Amino acid sequence: MEGVEAYGFSAAMSGAFLVSSLLFAAFNRRLREPYMDEVFHVPQAQAYCHGSFLQWDPMITTLPGLYLLSVGVVKPAAWLFGWTGPIVCSTGMLRFINLLFSAGNFYLLYLLLLKIHQKNKAVSGFQRILSALTLAIFPTLYFFTFLYYTDPGSVFFTLFAYLMCLYGNHKASALLGFCGFMFRQTNIVWTVFCAGNVVAEKLNEAWKTELLKKKDEKISAMKGSFPDLIRVLKFLIEYLTSPKNLVTLVALTWPYIILVTAFFVFVFVNGGIVVGDRSSHEACLHFPQLFYFLSFTVFFSFPHLLTPTKISKFLLSLRKHPVQYGLITVISLFLVWKFTYVHKYLLADNRHYTFYVWRKIFQRHELVKYALVPAYIFAGWSFFDTLKTKPVFWTLMYSVCLLAVTVPQKLLEFRYFILPFLVYRLNIPFPSLSRQLLELAFYIAVNMVAFFLFLNKTFQWPNSVEVQRFMW
Repeated sequence: MEGVEAYGFSAAMSGAFLVSSLLFAAFNRRLREPYMDEVFHVPQAQAYCHGSFLQWDPMITTLPGLYLLSVGVVKPAAWLFGWTGPIVCSTGMLRFINLLFSAGNFYLLYLLLLKIHQKNKAVSGFQRILSALTLAIFPTLYFFTFLYYTDPGSVFFTLFAYLMCLYGNHKASALLGFCGFMFRQTNIVWTVFCAGNVVAEKLNEAWKTELLKKKDEKISAMKGSFPDLIRVLKFLIEYLTSPKNLVTLVALTWPYIILVTAFFVFVFVNGGIVVGDRSSHEACLHFPQLFYFLSFTVFFSFPHLLTPTKISKFLLSLRKHPVQYGLITVISLFLVWKFTYVHKYLLADNRHYTFYVWRKIFQRHELVKYALVPAYIFAGWSFFDTLKTKPVFWTLMYSVCLLAVTVPQKLLEFRYFILPFLVYRLNIPFPSLSRQLLELAFYIAVNMVAFFLFLNKTFQWPNSVEVQRFMW
């Protein structure tokens, strides 16, 4: 980091933390008592603060990473500053943990952008800082900076693990992956992603060698046609069935293998991935979740994905490959028909934006979910078109992890899309400065609306005196 860029980043991070602190104060003035999932998280953390480590709320479905870390931060701070009484583990103090995670995420996002795009000399320091700031205030993540939820900590440890993986420190990456797993069990997928980065790198090296032997086109020139895909899959099978190659890959990824093995032991002993209340968190093959994620990504990355150039390129591709797109359409319609699930929370809880998305769009008519398939296909094409600069095996590995982290979820919940979105956004090429500024302005506007609705537009349910608020 050069001197000017270092000063610029310090100023941006300090300014962002100041604004976040002011918003944090506003949240805690308006909302002093635990809200939504905080009703479970806060008392559990307070029990740990009081030394009751065997006490557990059966309604909590995640592991105790958030509570253990909270005690590890709050207790020493209380001793250092002489705090006593209820303030030590109060709701506000526990929420402050996520404010620290938010600052850490800003720093990690910047370091990841620096590492991933280090070969792109055309990218200025200002653009890197701007992108880091934009992703740090990504609305679905930034909102939970001000509440005591697992999301900021989950993102922090997963991004940290990814960064260590990119620097080749795989033992540290696996350890951080374990911390992320303790915040949310599905983060094991991103441990597999880190291992997949190592495997994809070796595969890309071997693939380039193979192409040179055949005096064929370079890997970056692949157009993604069906014969290309068959050729890649054939090479992949041949490579992974070689005992010599498998030994090499195991030697490189053994820290991740140990963690994934421990995960399967946990699932076997626990009787499933969810701890506590499992009735509302049943796994299923909910393939349309992938379509929802692609739509979500297009919405929040529209300056990059929804452009006239993209649309014209898609229409050209449609004219060139009508049979392929026809087949994709048929498969997509079948997946929507047979694998659409509607969770009871989605229909009943009018505090979440997903309730209104489902009611205003999908429940208008039975055929709406099928009519949206062309939009899903465009979203998928635009999504993967921005990843064409990545090596083919990286894209394949990321796609597998994306399926693994989205499809098993029955509930449509935007929070589940945070990590796959951030990983995607970190790896696409830098857009023009004007598009970056547009993206930042859009995120600020969305955050302002979300904060205003949450803090000021309260409502009550019939037969209940509790104040309800709109949120992600």
